[in-house]
Amino acid sequence: MIGKPDNLSEMIRRALQVQAELGIGEIVVKHRPLAFDNAVADTARIVPIAQAVMSEDSATSTFQTGLDMDSGPRYESLAAHCEAINGCMKCALGETRNKFVYGVGNPNAGIMFVGEAPGAKEDELGEPFVGRAGQLFDKILAAMKLSRSDVYIANILKCRPPENRDPLPEEMEKCFPHLREQVRIIKPKLICCLGRIAAQALLKTTASLGTLRGGWHSYEGVTVLVTYHSAALLRFPKYKKDTWDDMQKLLARYESMK
Repeated sequence: MIGKPDNLSEMIRRALQVQAELGIGEIVVKHRPLAFDNAVADTARIVPIAQAVMSEDSATSTFQTGLDMDSGPRYESLAAHCEAINGCMKCALGETRNKFVYGVGNPNAGIMFVGEAPGAKEDELGEPFVGRAGQLFDKILAAMKLSRSDVYIANILKCRPPENRDPLPEEMEKCFPHLREQVRIIKPKLICCLGRIAAQALLKTTASLGTLRGGWHSYEGVTVLVTYHSAALLRFPKYKKDTWDDMQKLLARYESMK
């Protein structure tokens, strides 16, 4: 169960972190979340406090306006694009990162996976999905008879947020054009969003992960599927079956598009 920190802001932060990992809630919550376990049941009493921190209207306005901005210059290859932006200092995360985490995989991949942001291990090595969550993700790929060399993996943010907190709207606003250019260069047939934040950023929505899962979406003409982030699966293994169902659905759609 979640403990009971003395500091109110810490209570809010930890409550929102559980919400994010589960992918079943929004930053602003108007109803009590489902009590999937004791931790979330505890959280249900705390999360509504977040309404005092960020209003839904202001969050949505900043969020959507930022991601609708022009994506900047075009590049002929991922290598040229990476070389041009790997020194990016457009937001404060540039000052705190260890390594810029561009992306990895097949530049001609038919399937592209998009996560939220680098974690500590990713920041150390400069490659996405290499921590514990990345190891689980590799196992999922292997079960799909795929490897990192078959797909492409990137994040909404290229730099690690301090303490692995959620990306801020202004950070996503500055960084999203980088991902948009990656998608344009790769031209994948399918994009799989891993987790709520990646899905909301790519699809420009505030809908919950639970709402976005199960259906097909579109990003600039590319078909999109939404599933759980592997980091959430480490804490909530019960969602592994749902994730595997999503991956089977993704593979079936990909085969039908070949």
